[in-house]
Amino acid sequence: MPAEPAARSVHTTWLYTLASIVFFFGFFDLIVVLAMGETVMGLETRPTASGAPRPADLAIAVLLLTLVATATQLRYCWFLRVGRGGGLPHPGWTAALIAPAVLVWILGLAAPGEALTAAVPLWAAASLIAALLPKTPRRLVLLAALILTVTHVAIFTALHGAPAGPQSSNTFMIGLFAVMLPIMLLTSLWWWEVVVQLDRNRRTAAELAVTQERLRFASDLHDIQGHHLQVISLKSELAERLLERDPAAARELVHETRMIAKEALEETRSLVAGYRKVAFDDELENAREVLTASGAACELRLGPLPADAAAQSALASVVREATTNILRHSEATAVTIALTTDGGRCELRIANDGITTADASAPPTSRGAGSRTPGSGLAGLRDRLAAVGGTLEHDEDASAGTFELRATVPVRAGVVA
Repeated sequence: MPAEPAARSVHTTWLYTLASIVFFFGFFDLIVVLAMGETVMGLETRPTASGAPRPADLAIAVLLLTLVATATQLRYCWFLRVGRGGGLPHPGWTAALIAPAVLVWILGLAAPGEALTAAVPLWAAASLIAALLPKTPRRLVLLAALILTVTHVAIFTALHGAPAGPQSSNTFMIGLFAVMLPIMLLTSLWWWEVVVQLDRNRRTAAELAVTQERLRFASDLHDIQGHHLQVISLKSELAERLLERDPAAARELVHETRMIAKEALEETRSLVAGYRKVAFDDELENAREVLTASGAACELRLGPLPADAAAQSALASVVREATTNILRHSEATAVTIALTTDGGRCELRIANDGITTADASAPPTSRGAGSRTPGSGLAGLRDRLAAVGGTLEHDEDASAGTFELRATVPVRAGVVA
């Protein structure tokens, strides 16, 4: 089954939000990596006199760890769907996010380059973690990350002096993006939470509408059945009292009771018909499920459906009535329901192989009808189909025990079933 349009819209909104966050993080980390790359390219590669690691080697190690930290940050963005304060994922993911950033922070103190670049991965990791925490822990994490960032810059400056080299021109851009990072992250998640809340409200409104409709139907059914049952009860009681003293009057009351019960039945059918209009394709699936459960192999051969709603409703009535008759009045082991379109008309054929001797001897218009009231049986189906320009025919073979019902309606346009 295809997803609801609203569900698809919510999913699309999340993909857009996630893409925006990933793009911001990726672009920010790209600036940091390029700044580190400029540092590596600008360093001399000769070893120091003391035999210590070459400055370029430390810069390359920091660069590689920054790339690892970037990959974990982008992967961690997928966990933001729970929204602000939604809780952290598995501790392993959080550890994988923090570990490379901490190593970059530590090694960055010894490696030459820009003072701020090595502190950025830990700041970005802390921003991601803070977004998933409640408000108070979130502020504490961001404050701790800010202190660590300022501390890193202070220690680096004390060890190496003022930032120098071609990387100094990147300081302002990196600092600006670092400040905007938690703001962008929390704002995007706030927007995502608004969309989720609106979707929840929409679902709640739909559920309330269904509940109100059920209450309306229950009220209407109560009004119909309550009134008629009360009258039936009174007349039946009176007929019981008059049964010995005045049989003729009692017989008249029994007749009136039967007519009231019939009227109640017709009003109930009318109410249910107006309340429960099952879609034609759903009615076909229901018929297959019911017939299969009864032990009959049911095969659906479906072509285009008629576009007219009235025609679909009439055909749905044919399927419903035919299914009921097969269950009640046949011993079918195989049922075929075929829907074809030819020459501007749509034909529905329902065939079964299990009519009984009683069915074969009964008049076609009453066979399996259950009652002779309008709207039931083959005669009632003919009237419904005639109202939309359709026809109803039947064909039976008593010797073979087969019965086929054919209903046709005009086709204006079709949609694939």
